[in-house]
Formats: sequence, structure tokens, C-alpha cells
Amino acid sequence: MGKGRLEAFSDGVLAIIITIMVLELRAPDGTDAASLVPVLPMFGSYVLSFVHVGIYWNNHHHLLHTVKHVSAAILWANLHLLFWLSLVPFVTHWMGAHHFAEWPVAVYGVVMLMDGCSYYILTHAIIRRHGRESTLGLAVGGDEKGVISLVMYVLAIAVAFVNRWVSLGLYVAVLAMWLIPDRRIERALAERS
Repeated sequence: MGKGRLEAFSDGVLAIIITIMVLELRAPDGTDAASLVPVLPMFGSYVLSFVHVGIYWNNHHHLLHTVKHVSAAILWANLHLLFWLSLVPFVTHWMGAHHFAEWPVAVYGVVMLMDGCSYYILTHAIIRRHGRESTLGLAVGGDEKGVISLVMYVLAIAVAFVNRWVSLGLYVAVLAMWLIPDRRIERALAERS
């Protein structure tokens, strides 16, 4: 199988995820600035999740540029990633609707953690298929950035029950780390061209 179908399917699923999230946003009841206050938690959780899904879409795009042949393991690893990403609208709504309460913030972190784990699994499925000396294998190396992200998610989940704002700050910190697409892959692709 070529990677075109995999890319198209993944792009479609991610577009639907973002669409579901935006459909959860409701306009305020009033027409003055004060009427915006009650919808700010929903909007804040939407922005956080939109950036999160956008980062995955962007990095997934770069990741798939390294794929030459798609195997069953890559297909299943990709579906695993899409499954966890498809839960983002649910936890986004729950967290925003309940004004960043402890349990919704912690469960949001569980989904973020599983997104990260599944991306890690997909990355390594691609490396197993193409070899350690492949473009992706050389670019990723030990994947310290990915491991640091997972550790920060675990910490944020635990901290959610002590201070949910610190937990949210850790989620934002992980997003900041990944906001720029993985330059290691871009450099490796350029070197191989």
C-alpha cells in the first residue's frame, strides 16, 4: 500500500476532530462583553486542544514524508494514534464545561499522554519497517523530546489533583516544545535529497 491513502484518511479524521470541537462551542446568551465570561473556559479548552491537534497534524505530515512503504504495523499504529486523538473533543468539552475541574483536567492529560504514546509507537513502527539507518531512524535517534513530553504529561496528570493550573501549564509547555515541526525530520529529509 502506498502512503497516499494513509495520509488522506488521517487528514480526514483530524479534520473531523477539529470540526467536532468547534461545534461544541456555543455563542454567549448576551450581547455585551460580560456575556463572554461564562464561555471563556470552553473557548480556552478549545484553543488548547486545537493547537494540540494541529501540532499532531503538522508533525504527522512530516513523519509520513519519511515513509516509503506502509506495513500492517504502520497502519495499526496510525489507527491507534487516530483513536486517541478522536477522544480529544470529548475531554476538551468535559474540561471546558466544568471550568477546568481536577478530574477533567487529569483525564485530559491521560488522553494527551496516550496521544504521545501512540505517536511514539507509530514513529517506531515506521523505523522498524525502514530500519535504524532510514531517514526517520537517523532523525529521531533516542527521541528525547518525545520521552520528555510523556514524562511531563504523567507529571501533569498527578499535579491536576493538587493544582490544576500547574497541570494546565505543563500541557501548554509540552505544546510549546512541539509547536515548531520536528526539525530533525526536516534536516534528515534535506540531507537525503
